Amino acid sequence: MAKILVMTDLHVTEPGVTIIGLDPVARLSKTLAHAARHHSDASHLIVTGDLTHTGTRLEYQRLKETLHDLPWPVSYLIGNHDNRATFREAFPEVPTDRNGFVQSILDLHDTRLILLDTVDEAAAVLHAGLMCPDRLAWLKTALSESPNPCLVFMHHHAFNTGFTGMDNINLANAAELRALLKASSTQHVFAGHVHRTIHATIDGLAMTIFKSPCHQMPMMFGADSSSYSVDEPAGYGILLTDGPNVVVHFEDVGLPENPVLTS
Repeated sequence: MAKILVMTDLHVTEPGVTIIGLDPVARLSKTLAHAARHHSDASHLIVTGDLTHTGTRLEYQRLKETLHDLPWPVSYLIGNHDNRATFREAFPEVPTDRNGFVQSILDLHDTRLILLDTVDEAAAVLHAGLMCPDRLAWLKTALSESPNPCLVFMHHHAFNTGFTGMDNINLANAAELRALLKASSTQHVFAGHVHRTIHATIDGLAMTIFKSPCHQMPMMFGADSSSYSVDEPAGYGILLTDGPNVVVHFEDVGLPENPVLTS
């Protein structure tokens, strides 16, 4: 059984820049230290976008420095706060598809991990996502050629969560993507973007959203804005996968770590 760590919405800023008074780099460093202390046996860390807050070269340099010398290899997706060209300049080693989208495949011995680029740099609604025809065609091939069940990772969520402001900037063609995944060997879909721990079954697909190492979305159903944030504990995901079987755990950072036996 493979153990895979998932982090999302790092929002790394330039030095001295905070988000609701929080230092994203300090929060990320604490989260990485927690994961290394408790899950050094994981086989991989997948980071599902919004790596930086504004997509500048300096932010990507800070990201690279913060994610240096970890006990696991790291795979990157980009999100709506990233800049695709600047990211590729800073991380030329990260795989892309033939059209330059930050999409890749990672094959484990019994599971295929498919990493998608949902960034729409020409979005009619700022920060919304899209899987264009080229990206959908790439995904269809990745799914059809897989010898094993697939786990799909993306930044934008592909269903309505009840957070109106965030749902207004989710994946624009979510239903089209879900139909493609439903007809394939996809076992589970993972996303970020919302900064909240959410699990759902939509159109028969199991879908999970993870919270951020930095700031979180408050529990405000129906709120029209996507910019509400609250200082809740940082978090990340832990996946245990064995072919078609997937177990998803959610880890909060900063809570008591000393177990106590109860009688």
